[in-house]
Amino acid sequence: MFPSSATAQTYHHAPYFAKLRSLGALCVRSFALAFALAFPSLIPQGICPHPRHPIPSLYLTVKFIHKASLILPQFDSQFEENLYQLRREKLQQIADIVRAQNPATTDIAAKYPNSFAFTHTIPQLRALGDPLDTETLAAQHVEASIAGRIMAIRVQGKAGFAQLQQGGQRLQLYVRKDDVGEPTFALYKLLDLGDHIGVRGYLMRTRTGELTLHVSSITFLTKSMLALPDKYHGLEDVELRYRQRYVDLIMNSGTREPVPTLAQTAAIVDAAVPAITAAAPTISVPPSDTPQNSVILSEAQSAQPKDLPQSSPTSTAETISTTESEPTPINVRETFVKRAAILRSIRNFFDTRGYLEVETPMLHTIAGGAAARPFTTHHNALDIPLNLRIAPELYLKRLVVGGFDRVYEINRNFRNEGVSTQHNPEFTMLEFYQAYANYHDLIDLTQELITFVANEVNGTTLTTFNGTEIDLSKWTKLSMREAIIKFWPQARLGSTPSYDMFLSQSTFEYWIENAQQFALQQHKEKRNHSPSLTIVQDIHEEVAEFLGDILFDLANGAPLGKLIAELFEALAEEHLIQPTIIYDFPLAVSPLSKIKPDEPDWVERFEFYIGGFEVGNAFSELNDPDDQLRRFESQLEDRKRGDDEAMAEVDEDYVRALGIGLPPTAGEGIGIDRLTMILTGSRSIRDVILFPLMRPHKPTPEALDEPHGESAE
Repeated sequence: MFPSSATAQTYHHAPYFAKLRSLGALCVRSFALAFALAFPSLIPQGICPHPRHPIPSLYLTVKFIHKASLILPQFDSQFEENLYQLRREKLQQIADIVRAQNPATTDIAAKYPNSFAFTHTIPQLRALGDPLDTETLAAQHVEASIAGRIMAIRVQGKAGFAQLQQGGQRLQLYVRKDDVGEPTFALYKLLDLGDHIGVRGYLMRTRTGELTLHVSSITFLTKSMLALPDKYHGLEDVELRYRQRYVDLIMNSGTREPVPTLAQTAAIVDAAVPAITAAAPTISVPPSDTPQNSVILSEAQSAQPKDLPQSSPTSTAETISTTESEPTPINVRETFVKRAAILRSIRNFFDTRGYLEVETPMLHTIAGGAAARPFTTHHNALDIPLNLRIAPELYLKRLVVGGFDRVYEINRNFRNEGVSTQHNPEFTMLEFYQAYANYHDLIDLTQELITFVANEVNGTTLTTFNGTEIDLSKWTKLSMREAIIKFWPQARLGSTPSYDMFLSQSTFEYWIENAQQFALQQHKEKRNHSPSLTIVQDIHEEVAEFLGDILFDLANGAPLGKLIAELFEALAEEHLIQPTIIYDFPLAVSPLSKIKPDEPDWVERFEFYIGGFEVGNAFSELNDPDDQLRRFESQLEDRKRGDDEAMAEVDEDYVRALGIGLPPTAGEGIGIDRLTMILTGSRSIRDVILFPLMRPHKPTPEALDEPHGESAE
């Protein structure tokens, strides 16, 4: 017969297929079914002709795989699938208990109730009970109904403790068999980490002072069919946190409070709330002749798929101690609560200043308003190609033309570019426009906005980012040219240039050539001093290569202003940790900005930097339709030269709107994700986006049989 232990085997005709010659395809299928019934551990994978005998009716091959090797797509491992099955059986046992207490309840309603009447959220109940001492709680007998997710649970004989989490906070529960009754206590012992329950009871304090709800009834709400990660250390794999943000929000709420150990439980229960009266019965330890049983409700501790884990005598308190030292937990929930607060405060700031919040299209026929590669799509009904929005700018300025003097939009943008700690293809921006203003007005407004938001969200203008304290109330202002000179690295590039460097292409080229020669000389001296020095080890050669690229681009017709902007990014940007305004940008990199009256190669534009990267970009808006058309056409030439971020088509309708008349206007865009990074101290943009874009992931074969979740305990 066939070896049932094989995970994948091919079985040939031999005597097993002798009677199939005249039965055809129908009999083949029947045989496969009969074989599966005879050998339930094997599942047919396919039926095909034998390679040496191509006649299907005479010689056939049936391929089977062992049932245990089938992993359903929602599971990461066989262990997880087995765990799911075990919890399914527990769910049925819970439903049986619920229906025994209320026969009118259907099976599905017992497994998945659709509501629970709570009187308080856990944060509300903690706010009510935290200020009250033991005697006051006993006297007031504060009753409450709450609901939440079980994050820790212990059972000792006829009593148990649990931690219920909801709204980002936890509250300890005390459950006693004599109070809830035998059926409900049996249900309690079937609960797992992650289950949702509703409880009713009254507040008390234990001897250690822990605010606790003494439970009088339990309502089962939802079974967590998959195990949560290690409850002591949360979800620490960074990539997994991004992929499974729903688990990340559960585990990394910043409230990992341990449930008492058995020894602590006995002490707490023995001495808890001695002043509670008959209306609030005194808690007592089960009689000494009652077996002291411990149940850690994690199937990872048991390989039995059918029955509940059997109680076992407790050895020492250390066996399940939860008092080990833990690192300070991260609080992912707080990050996104703050993000919502940032958006509220921004809206409040602009609403009180007479701005109108608007919504503009996300599908554009022409990708404009920024230098970026768009995502493309197609509209089937209209049969036209479309681009996902890279910026809402051109539509917002159309609204200013139409008479909305102050508008803003908090919008989603999509740019088909790289991914880094500061870039995500899908991101959120604030853009706002104000008629009869210029970029100087927005410089002042920007500082006021960032200070206001910081105080609203954090209660202070001080924040810490990448280990550095930043004061958002203290700003520095530098022109781009001043910043290049200020942060010019003399040790790498030689003497600091003068302001004349930016007057013409020839003077710029002169200073870059001198800097390149200085860097090469430094590299040569280092090589002579240390012959084993590699290129990777020598920053001077890297700098020389960068300057060589600038000279090459300059010789091949690249705009001088674009190369100046690249030099600024390379030399100055990383130093702009404290809030800094960088103003006056080259025309070549600012196709929508108004030219400075006294410097035609420079425009009225500024960016502000915090933490070493750009957070916002603003300028006095170009409102000359003829000049705008020329710049759009220049963008087309840039695209022909290989700049895939330049506009692919002239937006003639926008030029027409300018012809109707755009008043003097200033506009600005601010990255909400980056601003949130600064205000929450998050190092990666993915930390402040709920569901960042990730490459699809499939578990490796090596991981299929590894234990997951609670088994890490």
